[in-house]
Amino acid sequence: MLMKPLLIIIDDDAKLNELLTTFLADFGYRIMSATRPAAGLRLIEDNAPALVILDIMLPAMDGFEVCRRIRKMDPALPLIMLTARGDVKDRIVGLELGADDYLAKPFEPRELVARIQTVLRRTRQEGPEKPRKTRTFGALKIDLLKRGVTLEGKAVDLTTNEFEALALLSENPGEVYDRDRILQRLRGIDADAYNRAVDITMSRLRSKLGDDPRHPAYIKTVWGAGYAFVGEEGSHEG
Repeated sequence: MLMKPLLIIIDDDAKLNELLTTFLADFGYRIMSATRPAAGLRLIEDNAPALVILDIMLPAMDGFEVCRRIRKMDPALPLIMLTARGDVKDRIVGLELGADDYLAKPFEPRELVARIQTVLRRTRQEGPEKPRKTRTFGALKIDLLKRGVTLEGKAVDLTTNEFEALALLSENPGEVYDRDRILQRLRGIDADAYNRAVDITMSRLRSKLGDDPRHPAYIKTVWGAGYAFVGEEGSHEG
C-alpha cells in the first residue's frame, strides 16, 4: 500500500492550519504544520515531505528567508508560497527564490488542492519503473528518470521548474519555444500573474549552467519569440 504524500504547512495562522489539515486530508494527504519558521524547518529536516506550503508573513523570520533555507536543504523540494499581500513584486521575489507556485490570500481551499496536484504531478513517479533515459550534450547530462543534471561530472542543483524547463527545451534542440508554451509546462495552468516566471527561471538556469546569454552554449534567447536549446547532442540513451 502506497503511503499518502506528506505536506508540511508553515503558517502562523493556527486556525488556517487546522482547516487545511482537515480539508487536505479528504484529498488523500498527510499533513504536518508549524506556526513558527524554526519549527517548520525542523519538520522538513526530520521528515520527507512531498511538498511544502509556506506563508510569507511569519514571525521572527519571513517566508522569503525560510524559502532560502529550504532551497539550501533541498533545491528540488516542491514549494507553494502563500501571502496576504498580493503585490506582484512579492510574487516575483518568491519565484526568484525557487517557489514552484504562488497563491494570494484569501483563497479557496479547492484552488490550493488544484495547485498542489499540478506541482506534484510534475515530480511524482508512480507505477512501473520507466527505462533509463539520459540526454547528453557534451559535458551536460540530463537524467530524465532520476531528474538529475550533471555538468562536467558535477551535480547541478535545479529546482523543479528549472529542471522542467531544461527537459522541455532539450527535447528538440533548435526548436523555439515561446513563453506561453514554457509556462504551461512549468505550471500546468494559465497564470497571467506569472508573466515573468519564464524569464526568471531561464536566468537562474543559465546561471547554474554557467551559460553566457551573449554566447550561449545551451540556452539561446530568440528575441520576440522565446527560447531555444542550442547544445550539441553527443549521445541519447533511452
